[in-house]
Amino acid sequence: MRKIYNVPQAIKLAKKLKQEGKRIVLAGGCFDILHLGHIQFIEAAKKYGDHVMLLLENDASVKRLKGEQRPINTQKNRAKVLAALSAVDSICLLPSFSSNKVYDELVLRLKPAIIATTTGDRLRRQKEKQAKSVDGKVVSIKQVKDQSTSALANILSQHFYL
Repeated sequence: MRKIYNVPQAIKLAKKLKQEGKRIVLAGGCFDILHLGHIQFIEAAKKYGDHVMLLLENDASVKRLKGEQRPINTQKNRAKVLAALSAVDSICLLPSFSSNKVYDELVLRLKPAIIATTTGDRLRRQKEKQAKSVDGKVVSIKQVKDQSTSALANILSQHFYL
């Protein structure tokens, strides 16, 4: 089954899912080096609905968010790895967005029932506004302690001189 979509295709898929009465759980991120924290986050998000759709940041956005040495894996490769997970139903490949308003418009078009985020997400307020605009809700999922791609990248760079 196909899991990887561009934005227009993801919008079309979401519309079809809504017509079928499916509850879409939306989550986003970089997912650069897949680790236990990612897996547990996605599995926990799956419990809130019928279809988990991940919004996957593009390479330029990851570089802007995480630094010059990132991403380690391209968006295309990250999508393929995520698509192999049974808890992931679809992945929307994000282009570069000029502002948070564009994200808001995308969420408005996808109309998720749930927006999943991690506890302490710095974008929580924005996600709450997005959820409210589509009569959805935000759920917080506790992060796995000491699990992050940035920490893994630091360890690797110290040991392998990346």
